[in-house]
Amino acid sequence: MRGWRYSAAAVLSVLLIWQTIIWFAEPPRYILPAPVAVFLSFIDNVDLIFEHALVTLTEVFLGLLIGISFGVATALHLETSKSARLFVRPLLVFSQALPVFALAPVLTLWLGYGMTSKVVMAILIIYFPVTSAFHDGLSRTPKRLLDLAKVMQASTRRTLFFIKVPAAMPSLFSGIRLAAVYAPIGATIGEWVGSSQGLGYLMLLANGRVKTDLMFAALLTLGFISMSLYGLTGLALTRLSKRYGGD
Repeated sequence: MRGWRYSAAAVLSVLLIWQTIIWFAEPPRYILPAPVAVFLSFIDNVDLIFEHALVTLTEVFLGLLIGISFGVATALHLETSKSARLFVRPLLVFSQALPVFALAPVLTLWLGYGMTSKVVMAILIIYFPVTSAFHDGLSRTPKRLLDLAKVMQASTRRTLFFIKVPAAMPSLFSGIRLAAVYAPIGATIGEWVGSSQGLGYLMLLANGRVKTDLMFAALLTLGFISMSLYGLTGLALTRLSKRYGGD
């Protein structure tokens, strides 16, 4: 609960600074609307915002589910195959060298303007952090545990699933926390490039019609979703980490 209180205090501080800027600078409303104007716009368009937020949430959850699954499977394959480490790891690094914005138009061209391209975008942006974090944990299994497995003549598969995987769970949890933050970014970028639904699309639509208060309302809704997703993921993983010796 303490973490939530600090988060609420941080949000209130940002709102106070925002309102102070409005009082002293008095920018035009189409440049920077007041927090009250954004709140009223949210109330007036709550059904519209909820409709588009539901689409973005679906894209984020599908991206997380598939991206984490692929990341875990890839990390396990890298740990068990030397040839995979020599061949797949450079491809992973190369995939991260490409800007995400450069891939979004290509995915939209290949997969269309529907939800599929946005889910794939979310998968790509979280795949590397999960794979890298989990594989790093697998490769850093304490030597005393591996020596114990050798003494007890454990097979390679048993050593992997009964020793290496449990020891690497805290690292996997760190990767999942990062994925919870990155997934909304990937989905939103896909919506910006080409879509007819989602909070990213709503922000572009509001911006094109000079409805800056609605754009900020959609943006803050996306921020709330990201913070809530990160907080709930962290809470669940904190409880799970106690089973694996985590803090």
